Amino acid sequence: MSALKLRNIGPKSAAWLRQVGLRSAEDLAAVGAVGAFVKVRRAGFKPSLNLLYSLEGALVGCHWQEVPDARRQQLVSEYEAAAGGLPAARAGQMAGPVRETRMQPHADLDDGGDETGEIRFGED
Repeated sequence: MSALKLRNIGPKSAAWLRQVGLRSAEDLAAVGAVGAFVKVRRAGFKPSLNLLYSLEGALVGCHWQEVPDARRQQLVSEYEAAAGGLPAARAGQMAGPVRETRMQPHADLDDGGDETGEIRFGED
């Protein structure tokens, strides 16, 4: 079964799963909901806990909102234990250099001779 056809898994989540090497129900079952969620986070994506619940629902065959509260709490605890030292993002996904842009005042005179106070945006 393709990740695209798993219950609770929409196109964006399926794309994340593919990008971390999880392409089938068997792949998901092998790592579990928490393992898959950790892989997605380690890849630099920022999923909400709803993905964790959706992955669990896909594995047990229920809608993600039907995952019992006790199981949700257990999943979150397992995730927190597994995610101890997760990096914020991969090195290749860090923000690039900042480029400074300065705003320069530009004073035009209208027909009455007053300043318009326009501001032009430009780079030095």
